Amino acid sequence: MPELPFVAEPPGDGEAVQRAAESAATTWGLPQPQAMRVGMNALFTAGDDVMLRIGRTTAPPEQAVWLAGELAGRGVRLPRHLRPPLVVEGLSVFAVERVHTSGPVEWGRIGEMVRAVHAWSPDEVRGHHPLPHGADFPWWQTEALLHEVEDLLDAPARAGLHAALAAHRDWRALADVAGEGLCHGDVHPGNVLQASDGPVLLDWDLLCTGPVAWDHAALITWEERWGGEPGVYARFAEGYGRDLAHDPLARSLATLRNVAATLMRVRVGRTNPAAREEAERRLRYWRGDPDAPQWGAM
Repeated sequence: MPELPFVAEPPGDGEAVQRAAESAATTWGLPQPQAMRVGMNALFTAGDDVMLRIGRTTAPPEQAVWLAGELAGRGVRLPRHLRPPLVVEGLSVFAVERVHTSGPVEWGRIGEMVRAVHAWSPDEVRGHHPLPHGADFPWWQTEALLHEVEDLLDAPARAGLHAALAAHRDWRALADVAGEGLCHGDVHPGNVLQASDGPVLLDWDLLCTGPVAWDHAALITWEERWGGEPGVYARFAEGYGRDLAHDPLARSLATLRNVAATLMRVRVGRTNPAAREEAERRLRYWRGDPDAPQWGAM
């Protein structure tokens, strides 16, 4: 059975999450936690300088603390852990530095940090932190996802998505030639903040192995498809020391990542009207609509 990433499912029961936040805040003597948002983790503020991050981890939460320390020693900036983590009702609770944003992101420095991650041998991480292959992530099983939602797709959308999968099916062969290493797993603007003393790279729950292009893929189409800030990938690539914007493997991974993002939104849209609306925006692109809008990040 494939290894799971550090966090593989949302935290679930909202009342249990709230109890975990309040219990941890009491234990640590922090202010009453205030809910921010829930995704794969639930985030709470606890005063001006502390963030509570709550999730269902697949490994002991201390492994995230180990990883943070090792990354910091390699010049990678991420929020500092402020307390030893707790487990409350099966949920891992972390108290981490709350990063206050300050100005535009220095994407060149993010590129430098990602290059430092890629230079770290996966053999030094295995046994200390979950380290699946990126292609084993549940959301990367695009053929299965497409089959699951085919009843929600019209013929043009179905044809466009199948064509994209067929055109990029050989990405694994390209990856075998390129070689693989340690990857952050989810480098995109939603996981980056600019602090007063420099940028911070967030959310290491999808740490994995894969080709280095894995960490370039999302940014390559961020401006074109997601309406992101112009020039982000160019600045990232300059800091990284290598531009993969026209690399066949990176382009394939970028396309397949967008296919997966679309299919996941279609699946959620089965029961969520807002997600259904966003899914329709994305499907226009796969139908070949020349006026297809850029996508929202929800």
